[in-house]
Amino acid sequence: MLSSKKKIQLVAAFATLLLLALGVGCSGFFVDPVLTSIAVGPTATINQGATVQESAIGTYNDGSTKTLGSGVQWSSSDTSFASVSNSGLVTGASPGTATITAAYQATSGTSSITVALGNVTALKISPLSANISTNGGTATFTALATVTGDSNPVDVSSTATWTVSDTTNFTITQGDPVTITAGVGATIGEQVTVSASYQSTTTITAQQPAKLTVTQ
Repeated sequence: MLSSKKKIQLVAAFATLLLLALGVGCSGFFVDPVLTSIAVGPTATINQGATVQESAIGTYNDGSTKTLGSGVQWSSSDTSFASVSNSGLVTGASPGTATITAAYQATSGTSSITVALGNVTALKISPLSANISTNGGTATFTALATVTGDSNPVDVSSTATWTVSDTTNFTITQGDPVTITAGVGATIGEQVTVSASYQSTTTITAQQPAKLTVTQ
């Protein structure tokens, strides 16, 4: 006949096996959720010398999310425009756009940071007039910012916001300088305006838009 101690041991062992079997039968052995993507943000425009704190939020294969902290590797695509610290603090270095990457384990995510000049008081488009041919013809323009304390204008073409009065027949390619391309629908003699604005401490709009004339 089994002793009381043996009986207790057998009951405990049976209970353990039963719980294990139930766990395996219902959902298998527990497995840590797998990180599938990282959302990095915010995407922002900041002034030169200003900072913005980026965060990295991981999404896992079980649908859960988690703010990632230690272990995230932060990097900038161009530190001459924006640098980023080990904690994700971005500092604007000079006007331009940089991609900020947060890498964790084998997964990464990105956001875009545009650095703008502070204390811009005026914006000028150059040249103020240009000709363009229809069906693939191009013309280029630059945006020059007047900045308090700087005697020379600063080229902000690549970070300015450009618009053209005829968006159906003309397209804009952002760059330094910006490029306007005429489509097949542009007609000889047509004249459109090209405008620019710049986000500084406030939004500055060029006082005089440029004139673009289709000549052939």
